[in-house]
Amino acid sequence: MISMMQTDFLKIKRKGFWFLTFLGPIGVVALQMVNYGVRKEYLLQQSENDWLYYLQNISVFTPLALVLGIAIFTSFIASIENETNAWKQLISLPVSKMMVYLSKFTILACLLFISSILLMLFTLGFGIFLSFDEAIPWWELVKYSFYPYFAALPVLALQLWIATVSKNQGVPITTGIFGVIFAYSAYMLPDWMIWKWPSLMNQWDEPLINVLLGLGVGCLLYVMGMLDFTRRDVK
Repeated sequence: MISMMQTDFLKIKRKGFWFLTFLGPIGVVALQMVNYGVRKEYLLQQSENDWLYYLQNISVFTPLALVLGIAIFTSFIASIENETNAWKQLISLPVSKMMVYLSKFTILACLLFISSILLMLFTLGFGIFLSFDEAIPWWELVKYSFYPYFAALPVLALQLWIATVSKNQGVPITTGIFGVIFAYSAYMLPDWMIWKWPSLMNQWDEPLINVLLGLGVGCLLYVMGMLDFTRRDVK
């Protein structure tokens, strides 16, 4: 398993994965750099707690970046195997299809987790630069950085499933585009739709519910995708 993950990391080394891992959190925070750079005084007048208001502004774009990143990552990682016709070579190795699938999922989950860490650091850095009067709300900072990640795991599991079993990569890309549209319109979606969960919105106003749903449904979709992948003929 470790050797397979090392091989997968080598495959993605020059494919732009690491660039996108950094680009997502940088882009989210950069939007607020522009926002606060243009109208900082106005935004400060609108907030009762400057740090919390700033974190809420950051969190508006986090689900979009996550869902878009998932769509790109899953499509890229499947297309790498398709372009090199490497699926058959992978399956011919003395490892199970389950391990092949688990390696892909773990690689993508790790990259997205690193993005969440970077989001927290960049958010903290710019927040300190803005010199808010209130103390840093550490728990809120962690929550807004990592809750969307865990809530988005079902989207990752579903997109990877679609990408690995689709002969035409236009299918997962199309699904990803719809996912981004759904994430953008999260406030209009019913609570059961997985693309709403990274926004941390629900009728109970309790973000932890989205996290728990994300972990549970994400595991379920992962298992379903893995079982479907193992029973299919190799492309």
